[in-house]
Amino acid sequence: MAKLTINQILQHAVDAHKAGQVQEAHRMYAAILKVQPKHPDANHNTGLLTVGYGKIELALPFFKIALEANPSNAQFWYSHIVALIKLKRLIDAKVLLDQAKSKGIRGADFDQLEQKLNEANKALSIKPNNANAYNNMGIALQDQGKLEEAIEAYSRALAIKPDYAEAYYNKGIALQGQNKQEEAIEAYKKVLEIKPDYAVAYNNMGTALQDQGKLEEAIEAHSKALEIKPDYINAHRNLSFALLSTGRLKQGLEEYEWRWKTTKGITMMRQFSKPMWDGKETLRGKKILLWCEQGVGDTINWSSRLSLIGSQADHCILECQEKLVPLLTRSFPNFEIKAENRRQDLQRDDFDFHLPMGSLCKYFVSEISEKINPDAFLVPDPVRIRFWQKRLGSLGNGPFIGVSWKSANMSPKRMPNYAPISDWYPIFTIPGVTFINLQYIDFLDDITKIKNEFGVTVHNFDDLDHYNDLGDVSALCAALDMVVSTKITVPLISAGVGTITKLANWRQSPWNNILFNPDGPFVDIFEKNTFEPWHEVFSAIAESITSKMDNSNKLSRSSSNG
Repeated sequence: MAKLTINQILQHAVDAHKAGQVQEAHRMYAAILKVQPKHPDANHNTGLLTVGYGKIELALPFFKIALEANPSNAQFWYSHIVALIKLKRLIDAKVLLDQAKSKGIRGADFDQLEQKLNEANKALSIKPNNANAYNNMGIALQDQGKLEEAIEAYSRALAIKPDYAEAYYNKGIALQGQNKQEEAIEAYKKVLEIKPDYAVAYNNMGTALQDQGKLEEAIEAHSKALEIKPDYINAHRNLSFALLSTGRLKQGLEEYEWRWKTTKGITMMRQFSKPMWDGKETLRGKKILLWCEQGVGDTINWSSRLSLIGSQADHCILECQEKLVPLLTRSFPNFEIKAENRRQDLQRDDFDFHLPMGSLCKYFVSEISEKINPDAFLVPDPVRIRFWQKRLGSLGNGPFIGVSWKSANMSPKRMPNYAPISDWYPIFTIPGVTFINLQYIDFLDDITKIKNEFGVTVHNFDDLDHYNDLGDVSALCAALDMVVSTKITVPLISAGVGTITKLANWRQSPWNNILFNPDGPFVDIFEKNTFEPWHEVFSAIAESITSKMDNSNKLSRSSSNG
């Protein structure tokens, strides 16, 4: 079959869309977005389909990308503004309409929108006791990150209308944004007193309870949300993390499969003519394709499970991020390792079954549970290991400890996973240690700060491409005596090569579970609760390091399970 161009796929998708074949249209738009994530028409039309599903909030990112890619398209502006009006985010809609006008976007439809918005925005000045207007103002302020002002607006709405469930709900979200979990929970309880079937309030209450470490209560809240709305995708996802955090692996991994129903999951899912493996069909005499679905770190970590399925199939193909191909080829010689290529998925006939890597654990729960600390599974180039050992030796006698402390994605949701450099004081004041930078982004200012605050040099190898050359990063990790890190890709690599790895971890993190914690023979995890400082974690790590150093400053290679 001839390979279709993006424009041909788009035309087929649009035709299917017009014919009411929405699932087929969505599949083809998703295929386009996997190749061209910022394709304007595919994003816009996916947004329209998402609105049609009743998931208006989820449509907004697609409309935003479409507009950024093609700001002169009047239909893109119109769809985005209409979606905001449907969500009653009138202030945001007015801002967007004004932006459209400033760019010369005109039309009869826009005149009607402007008239409707002008009438709505006059409501606050004409009727100062309009609770809806204050609620909408709060939403707009919250979108701008002005949480305190948003909370004040919601409080005004509630002073006018004490039984305003939506205002309590929005206030709860804003309070969670300020890490005021207890106050947020009280706001959600108010919502549920007014509207006992408000599923989203139960779900958000569950996440607030999880942040407090109240996992059983969190599970109960998410379960109640699902009793009300059985197909509530985010509640299933949050329930999966809560279950995994309590060690209920089978239930948690089953719930994790709901990730494919999310907008992100729809775009990630690959479309093959061959079936997904169900864990029951024999793989004897069969070929199976395993494919990466998320980040590089997840692919590395989940590779620790490859031997479990490799022993069952006649032939295994692993498609991963291109920069991982050399390392994983050396690590898994019995696998056919290839760079991810989605362009001909529907036409492929080189395997019998396929499986996304995030589903590997689901079918091997008992095997994984029996072996808590798996063997090292990554095999760096031995020539490069010797190179780095010699390079490290030029700096002194060691011990040599690699450090990394933050992610490239420092979003508000992820921030609690990462400690400020100043909290690393107990680590950087350990005498006799040579520290090596393993941070791959935005590290120069932090290294300078470490030097100025602690008088310690963190050595950085300028000729090492920390981001792209992961094979060489793995070799450096193997040459080190130890790695200390927060939750990023680095400890997944160091654990995988068998280097002692100390992880400073947030106990209530949704990513603190079997799927996302480092896998390896010498992994120690040190945890802090949400509202506790990081200092005690790093003090405990420092104590565990010094306890392993002998008189010659060498580190014994064993895990203390801290």
